[in-house]
This record gives sequence, C-alpha cells and structure tokens, in this order.
Amino acid sequence: MADFGGTDLEGFRTEVRSWVEANFPASLKGKPNPMAREERHDPTPDQEAWRKAVGEKGWGTPTWPKAYGGGGLSSAEARIVQGEFARAGAYNPIGGMGVMMFGPTLLEYGTEAQKLEHIPPICRGEIAWCQGFSEPGAGSDLASLQTKAEDKGDHFVINGQKIWTSGAQWADWCFCLVRTDTSKKHEGISFVLFTMHQPGVEVRPIPLIAGSSPFCETFFTDAIAHKKDLVGPLNGGWTIAKRLLQHERSGLTGAGGGLGSGGKPLEQLAKEYVGLDEQGRLDDQDLRTRLVTNAMNWRAFQQTAVRAMMEAKGNSGPSSATSIMKNAGTQLIQERHEMALEIMGHQGLGWEGDAFKREELEAVRGWLFGKAFTIFGGSQEVQSNIVSKRILGLPDLTQAN
Repeated sequence: MADFGGTDLEGFRTEVRSWVEANFPASLKGKPNPMAREERHDPTPDQEAWRKAVGEKGWGTPTWPKAYGGGGLSSAEARIVQGEFARAGAYNPIGGMGVMMFGPTLLEYGTEAQKLEHIPPICRGEIAWCQGFSEPGAGSDLASLQTKAEDKGDHFVINGQKIWTSGAQWADWCFCLVRTDTSKKHEGISFVLFTMHQPGVEVRPIPLIAGSSPFCETFFTDAIAHKKDLVGPLNGGWTIAKRLLQHERSGLTGAGGGLGSGGKPLEQLAKEYVGLDEQGRLDDQDLRTRLVTNAMNWRAFQQTAVRAMMEAKGNSGPSSATSIMKNAGTQLIQERHEMALEIMGHQGLGWEGDAFKREELEAVRGWLFGKAFTIFGGSQEVQSNIVSKRILGLPDLTQAN
C-alpha cells in the first residue's frame, strides 16, 4: 500500500474504497456487528473472511502502531477508513475488550516483549479478553479488592473471586487486578495477565432480566500468572487500572448508541412503524422533535468524545473527563432504546412468540440490557462523585460532617 503520509487523503480514500469493494462480503451489508451482541456465536464463513481481511490490513485498529499489527494510520486516514466502511454498510469486525480497554493500556504501560506477544492477536481479532476487576466486596470501592496473588518466584499463585466479569465464558485471557501487598490499599495492587484456559479458573454465567448475559462470576483457585505477564511495577497496578477505566468509559458510550433495532437507525424504524404524512415527514410531530434532538445530541457527543480521546493521548495520567462522557453517553443510549420501543408501539412489548418479529424481540432485550450501562464501567453515581470532586472541586460533605 502506498504511504500517503497525510498528503494525499483523496488518493488514500480511493484505495480504501476499492479494497472494501473487493473484500467486504455482500451478505454482511447493513448487518449489525456480531461483536456487539450479548451472546457469542460461531462466525459464518463470510464473517470470518471479513475479520481476517480487516485484521491482516490492520484497519480494525487503524491508529495503532504498524509494528504491533495495527494500521499505523493518522487520525485523518483512520476517519477515512471508518467512513468507507460506513459507506459500504460494513462494520469493523475487530473489537472487544482487547481493543476497547486492554490494548491501549498495554501500548502505554507494557514492555516491548508484552506488546509483541499480546497486541498483534488483538489487532487480528484472534484472542478474546476479559476484565478481572470487580469483586463481591469491591465494586464502587474497587481498591478494596481481596483477590490475592502470592509470589512463587517465577510466577504468582492467584486465589479469590471476581464478579460481573463480562465475557469470561468466551475469553482466552484475563487482565486482572490482584492484591500483592496486604499492608496497603491502593499501593498494594498489581496488574497481571493470565490465560483463562487453566484448571484454576472457574466461570459461572449470571443470567439477567434481558434473557441472556455476558456477565459472570469467576473463581480462582491456585491459578497461575507468570512474572513476565506482570504489567508495570509490582504494587503499581492502581495507576494502570485508572488509565484502563478511562479507556473503558470512553469505549462503552460508543457501543450501540446509534441503533434502534436489528441494526436499523431510529429514523428508519420510525418510517416503518409510524409512517409519513402528506409532506413526507414522520406522522408524529412530537416524535420528530425528539428524534432530531437526540440525533443532534448524539452527534455532538460523538465529536466531543473523539476530541477527548485525542487530548487524552497527550496526558501523563488518567483524565476525569471520561466520567462526564460516560454519564452523558449512557443517557443518550438509554433514550434511544426507549424511543425504539415507543416507535414500535404494542409490537415493542413482546418477549416471545410468532406475533413478533425478531427485531422487535431484540429491541425489548436491548432496552432491558441498556439499563446496565449506567451501572457497569463505574456507576452513574460514582461518575457524578468524580465530576463533583475532581473537576468541579466541590467539598466532600461526608467528611465535612
């Protein structure tokens, strides 16, 4: 591929368009990204072919360094790739926690050997990761975690329990916070990596009201994490965890917000269920207003999120601004889910049965699952506390009293 170096963006756009036309399977056009679903299924041959093609190109992680399997593109070139995917009705098949959270964190804090080992499989979409953070007694106060890692020379032996471990039942590897010093709280936590495919790991999925769930209880009994997979210094995991949570909160608000049901934009859904008036407008003035308002707010949010992520790359530490973005984004996502059901009317109230289309049943489950967005990744209340204390500088009333 030619190296455009940001000087010939139109030439690069032409190349991307030609490549997408040659490689994107027509059967997947307009289909939702299977990575965004609560459940995982065996990929179809076309889905697998698309993943491999994008992974080999590095365009699933377009701005990541080429040396580790990324695209090595500038931000402007990455936007062109994203735009050409959208133009073709294509989705980015490379995703998950490896892309959203762990990869960016490892690029910043990992050793060269760790990057060379773990980043390329993430860029190719070959490895699924899960996050071992929350525990039954350490949710909002994550630093209270008790899962212990005992030093055994060339490895750690891990014992304890994690909860709400998203995707643990499908994961190959886990990035995990463990306690390596019981005499200190924040300064006694380390960040380790280990394979989920070992005898000391037990995963129990947790059913949710939405009917299925990516969440799990995860138990460690003498599980092994090798010393080479300690990220950052011993007992220095809290700083890394804060940086990773910044990436998580940024990424969560970019998932699923633009869809109503079955991958359809809300505007298209409204045309099908509500209909148009004689002037070709949605036949519900109030709905028109709310759809436009939400769309404007969503576009403004996306642009602000991109700017915040670009600014974060130059920061020396985690930014509290992601707490604002997380709360704002989840509210917009929940509004869209609620409007999808409203648009469908009584057809948006089904749970099962032949009287409902698949997209209608998925809309109900999406609405229910969307309620979790204000909880996982740091609850709305916790984010509001961060904003009030670290950004607005408001006093801690609990301490004042």
